[in-house]
Amino acid sequence: MATSLSRLGTANTYDLAMRNLTARQTKLADLQENLTSGKRVVRPSDDPTGAAQAERSLTRLARIATDQRALEAQKNSIASAESTLGDITSALQRFRELTVSAGNGNNTAAERRTIAVELQGLREQVLTMANRKDNNGLPLFAALGSGQVPFAGPNSPPADYSFLGLPGQAAASENAIPGTLDGESAFMLQTRRDGAYNVSMTQIPVDRTLQTGPVKVVNPALVNGSSYSITIDAVSTVAGTTTVTYSVAEGPPVSGPAQTGLTASFPSNLPPSFTITAMPGLSMAVNGLPVAGDTITVDTSPSIFSVMDDAIRDIGTAVNANAASQAVAQALGNLDIGMERVSAVRGQAGDLLNRADRITSTQESRSIQLEADRSRAEDLDMIKGFADFQNQKTGYSAALQSYAQVQKLSLFNFIG
Repeated sequence: MATSLSRLGTANTYDLAMRNLTARQTKLADLQENLTSGKRVVRPSDDPTGAAQAERSLTRLARIATDQRALEAQKNSIASAESTLGDITSALQRFRELTVSAGNGNNTAAERRTIAVELQGLREQVLTMANRKDNNGLPLFAALGSGQVPFAGPNSPPADYSFLGLPGQAAASENAIPGTLDGESAFMLQTRRDGAYNVSMTQIPVDRTLQTGPVKVVNPALVNGSSYSITIDAVSTVAGTTTVTYSVAEGPPVSGPAQTGLTASFPSNLPPSFTITAMPGLSMAVNGLPVAGDTITVDTSPSIFSVMDDAIRDIGTAVNANAASQAVAQALGNLDIGMERVSAVRGQAGDLLNRADRITSTQESRSIQLEADRSRAEDLDMIKGFADFQNQKTGYSAALQSYAQVQKLSLFNFIG
């Protein structure tokens, strides 16, 4: 019977024990590093797939943070623009109140001039606010982009105020909103869309009344933005019917020969009133009995600033109650048109701010999800990590103790 004897040298036993102890110590150190860092994946080599997932999540989180910083700046600009439009609305409302007071028939010419001075100050305030800039020095109402002051004026007629930006409102994207509003839409008026015209007339004596209603757009396709001069050529009454003969001369931007021999009639027993329809796409009511030589001028009002300037001029130069009443009626109608434009753009600002809040909410939800993805990919389950550390620590301690006991054994301990 063959006996196989395996002899294990003391040196080999020592080396094997040390390798095992070193491996346990290394594993214990790794677990301790995981606990102190709070991460399961400390280095990419720990889990290449998990490390890649965590890196992708961190990149997307950084992108969201960048988008949110930009969105916050855009939101602040739009909030400033919305607040500015509120201030402008208050100034326009005050302008309207003073205009109404100027129509008081008891006012003297000097009192109307005093009101016009206060109106002038309000117009200057409105123009200054329309050119207001944000914290970065960019105009709040630059529309599609321009670093220069958006509104210049007053210039020479007919374009007495100019919008120097690029008209239009930039659209919001998935992660951003525009940082400016369309000042052209807020403060500039279009004849076809808005029908803002200022009507003035030659001086009417105090013993006679002649006023016009607002100019109405009846066919926008025919409106060409021209100004008009209407001259009363003759007034006659035959068989209970009063006929007004007039001519209409068209001014810039479209000029041509005057239309003459135009007539309008009304019953002589009724308050005098007739309608002028010889202006392409427009109509205008005239109340009162004109006389030959009276002239009515119809000018476009291309901006809310020109509406205010027209009111200031006409109220300040009104020599009697008829002229003041005409100036006030025209100013109030056009002011209401301008205030509607400002209100519409202010509503757009509110929509953009609501959109910014929704974007922020969506981005926060995405951030929470991405953070959860990153945590699952690389973070340590602390309960499991601590249990693994305790088990490894116990095993390492037991290995050290057993090694210390075996190391003390020697053949000489048994030679007696």
